[in-house]
Order: sequence, then C-alpha cells, then structure tokens
Amino acid sequence: MSRPLTIVWFLYDFRLADHPALHAAVARGDVLAVYVHDPVAESPWEPGGARRWWMHHALTSLQESLAAVGQRLIVRQGNSQECLLQLARESGADAIAWNERWTPSLRGRDTQAAKAFSDAGLKVKMSAGPLLHHPEKLTTGTGGSYTVFTPFWRKLRSTVTPDFPLPAPALDAAVERVSALTTMAIPDLGLLPKITWDSGFYEKWEPGESGARSRLQVFLEHRIGRYHGARDLPAVAGTSELSPYLVHGEITPRQIWHAVVELQESSADEHYREECEHLLRELAWRDFSYHVLHFRPDTPHLPLKPKYAGFPWLHDPAGLRKWQRGQTGYPIVDAGMRQLWHTGWMHNRVRMVVASFLTKDLLVPWQEGARWFWDTLVDADLANNSMGWQWAAGCGADAQPFFRIFNPVSQGEKFDPDGEYVRRWVQELEHWPVRLVHAPWTAQGAVMQHLQQQGRGNYPPPVVDHAAARDRALDALKRMGGEA
Repeated sequence: MSRPLTIVWFLYDFRLADHPALHAAVARGDVLAVYVHDPVAESPWEPGGARRWWMHHALTSLQESLAAVGQRLIVRQGNSQECLLQLARESGADAIAWNERWTPSLRGRDTQAAKAFSDAGLKVKMSAGPLLHHPEKLTTGTGGSYTVFTPFWRKLRSTVTPDFPLPAPALDAAVERVSALTTMAIPDLGLLPKITWDSGFYEKWEPGESGARSRLQVFLEHRIGRYHGARDLPAVAGTSELSPYLVHGEITPRQIWHAVVELQESSADEHYREECEHLLRELAWRDFSYHVLHFRPDTPHLPLKPKYAGFPWLHDPAGLRKWQRGQTGYPIVDAGMRQLWHTGWMHNRVRMVVASFLTKDLLVPWQEGARWFWDTLVDADLANNSMGWQWAAGCGADAQPFFRIFNPVSQGEKFDPDGEYVRRWVQELEHWPVRLVHAPWTAQGAVMQHLQQQGRGNYPPPVVDHAAARDRALDALKRMGGEA
C-alpha cells in the first residue's frame, strides 16, 4: 500500500531548511513539490522585473536542491487553485500543505483555495509564515494594532521568542507517481528580462538557499560587530544584504534571529552585544511592516494618515523620469538611482535620501516612487516598500514628519564624506575633487567648466534648487493644513 502523498506548494519560500510545510508533509508520507506561476493572483502587485529575474534563479536553485536528493520540482503555470487540484487528481495526492503568506492578495487567495481544496476532499495544512510572530498575536494594551514601532519592538522583544528554525528534512527519492508527472521548464515561464539590463545583477547576487547561507555567514563573521555605524555609509559593505533572500524565502527571519542571538549571548563584549541588538531590531521592523499591512491592507496605495489624501502633489513626469534615470544633478541621489538600476538594490540610507528628494524636492506622489522601486528592486517587499515610502512622505506609521526634509548635499557630505560612493556610480564625477563631489552647484561651476573643456563635463545641472524646493514643499504642507 502506497504512503500518503502531500503536495507542498512553494511560493516565496524557495528553501528546504526551516520550511514548516515541507516538514509536515515529510512527517505524513511522500512529497510532491510544486510551484505554480500565477502572477495574476497577486495583482496589482505581481512581481516586478527585478523580482522576476531573482525568481528564475531561485526556482532553478530549488530545483537543483531537490534533484540532489532524488526529488522533482513540478512547475505549472495558470490559476494556482485549478492547477493544484489537477495535480492532486493526476498524482493521487490526498493533502496540500503550504506556509502562510501575509500580503493581502495572497492571503485572500489562500483562504479561498483552502476551502476549495477541503471541499474537494483534500487535507489542508497551512504552517507558520515568513515572520517572527503572527501579526494578530502582538497587540497593544487595549487589544489594537500598533502604528508606532518602539512600543511594538518592546513588546516583541520582551514577550516573543521566535520558534527555533527547523533543519532540512530527510527527503526520500520521488515515488513513481511523482516521476510520471509533466512539468514546465523554468525558462519557459519567461521570468528573465527580454531586454538585457540585468548584467550587474549577476555580478552582485547569488540567488538560492546556499547563496543566502553564504551571505549570512559573511555578515556574522565580518560585519555585525560594526553594524550600527557602518550600515549608514553607502560606500562601506556594512549591511547584511539579506533582504532579497528574505523576500524569496531562501532564508527565514527565524534563522537569522537565532544565529544572531547565539552570537550575542556568547559574547562578553557589551558593544558587540549592542550591535547584535541593532540587527534584531531591524528584523522586528520587518515584522512591524507586515503588522501594519495586515491591519491596513490599503497602505500600498493609500496614506495611513487620512489627511494626506488631500496633499497637493505635482504632476511632473519629466522630473520623475530624471529621478528614475539618476539625472537629477544631485550626486547622492543619482548614485543611488544608478546603483538600483545596475544591481537591483540600493543602500538603505540612500533609499531614504532618494525618497525624500522625490516626494519633497519634486513633490511627486510617493506612490510613483513605490511603483518604481517595486519594479526595479530585487528585494521589493510589499510591506517594507509601502512602509518605507509612507515613512519618507510623512504619511505612514511612525513616519518622519513631512517638514523634515533631507538636504541632498549635506546628506552626501555626511554619509559619503570621501565621495567614494558617488564617484563609483556617477562616473561623470569620478575625477572631481573630494571637496566638490557633494558641493552645491554654484561651487562646482569652475570645475564643471574645466571638465567641459576636457570633454568630461556631461553631468546634468540640478533639476530643482533645493532651497526653493524646500520652501515649496513646506508651502504645500501648509496648504494641506499642516502636519497631520
């Protein structure tokens, strides 16, 4: 008599370790690993171009990991509910297991699918999703949701111990009824860009579970001891760079959390322990973003503070395009936007600077920036992306007040004092003196004239005067009715 067969439905959990649904399936019998490409289910936030590139390679890596233990990854395309029901009929599977998903569209889809599977006589098992803690189980003293991070963090840190990560289960070779199933080739999903713009992605990233483990190891061995200070310097490799691996589920926050806690508890160095705590706080910020998104599923397109729905934004397609192309004339902004285009990633400090510039210097709606990031970031995450852009625009949870407007010149001088980051990504400025890389345009005039004479002065003038743009932004805030 054959053992029970469970379909394990993979989506943004492209790993074998710490995969609760996979563990549940192995515990009851044989496994049928399945990925269904169904971007329509995520509309209007289906994966952007950079994410699709990553998904292609993440799926390939998962397929190889399964093949190494004799398993297959069955790939289908279409309506996920219909495809999975068809696969259950083809294989004789009697159960479907997957890990919880926390974006609004996928959560709604999964609820409907669970009912359809159950109605069809299949056992349904949904396991813990990619968070430290269930969003509904961390509430305020009155039982409500949090909109300020610090009390959320205090509550989480004092009351929550994230589950310990599970090891990769021992998988048997695929049974005959799985081996007989048809599958699509991953390249046929069409995830890779048709226009080659991703060459820099290959230089920087190694998608897949092994790439995630390697990145974590480098961070723990070489970076975490100086994390708090170095993470603000874009020219320094000071951040973990684990965000795209978290987004695609090649590593879990539980794995990172416990690896850091182990280092923290084994060290007698108070400074080192504090550095570890800063990283744990950043993981909690990710949970906080999902907490807000869960209770306010409209935040990807509507401001959390209702007053900002009437903010007098400008329609400025030319300014938006210059910002997207890294042609604003402000070096730190342009460096960030060019790093994004070349690598699919941008340093977090610079993300704040470019977001402030778009929403406050140009008065372009934050939703435009969120959409551009969504399409160009390999770590585009709906909760974090929405939270970050509303934070920059002053209209979200625990947001920076709108009247606090980053000066792109002083931000560059403070966080890129040697001009190393700017001169790496804005090649027109690679020969400029350090003292002038971030200087106001008027101070750059003589240098620009000299460079133009040498045929190297093709850097654009500022798209706006920052001082005037700041006054315009504050006037717009006043017309809205002041700070919400």
